[in-house]
Amino acid sequence: MQSDPQRLVLGAAQLGMDYGVANITGKPDSIEAEKVVRSAWEGGVREFDTAPGYGDSQKKLGRIFETLGIKSQARVISKIDTSLDHLDKDALGSSIKRTLEDLRCDSLYGLMLHRESFLELWDKGLGNILETFIDLGMIEFVGVSVYSNDKALQALSTEGISMVQVPANIFDRRFEDAGVFQLADELGKTVYIRSVFLQGLLLMNTDDLPKTMMFAEPALRDLCRLSEETGLSRQELALGYVKSVYPDAKILFGAETELQVKENMKVWEKKFPEGLDKNFRARFAHLDERILNPSLW
Repeated sequence: MQSDPQRLVLGAAQLGMDYGVANITGKPDSIEAEKVVRSAWEGGVREFDTAPGYGDSQKKLGRIFETLGIKSQARVISKIDTSLDHLDKDALGSSIKRTLEDLRCDSLYGLMLHRESFLELWDKGLGNILETFIDLGMIEFVGVSVYSNDKALQALSTEGISMVQVPANIFDRRFEDAGVFQLADELGKTVYIRSVFLQGLLLMNTDDLPKTMMFAEPALRDLCRLSEETGLSRQELALGYVKSVYPDAKILFGAETELQVKENMKVWEKKFPEGLDKNFRARFAHLDERILNPSLW
């Protein structure tokens, strides 16, 4: 099991907007945002995930990269603005240039389709357009953020797509069961896991659940019991699980404070008990999709 901190990716949505059902501190100010990025970098994190739709996340990252003197070393993955015509080469090119200007970087490590539905345009010219931007040195790799198993498998099987971002956590093993991680391994492509804490739900107290989300209470109480039984915090269970079960995947985590970064980095280094993943599989085998899919909240 790898504890390499370079497997971790700092999700920067929290730096540009209020994000997550458990977010109680709100968007960090510029000083705290710099501390978040600095702490992650000093801990070994080298990749950052952002998007034009994440408020001022990209501009904030760019200023911080320049202040820390790491803009030539940081690997940034951004996404295509969903409002753009994805078959308009000029519009896409202008958008990528704005993103690079915001980030104060010469090129993107990765550029992802922000919605899986845009995969339908791949063979209609989108794939060729994005290949052009790779040839120009504006981006290194192309990927897609998906919500469904079939689109993840489709993306991995598509020539020209090198990375796929999927949700996976203690509660959500749909992509694992569908063979997504196995196919990525066979094809030498990279899976990025988001929603490790299910947008903070896995770390919430049941008393703090919004009334509209009480359907998640039984599963959350069961997770709390498992935490008590093992002596491990829910944060340790959540990060340890994905680290152990998906050893070749990159793991996204977000933070609104420097303390949260340090806590996650500390937890990442801990050893996850062998065999505990089987306990998870048995206890959380048939959860309602309302719990697994934040868009249904």
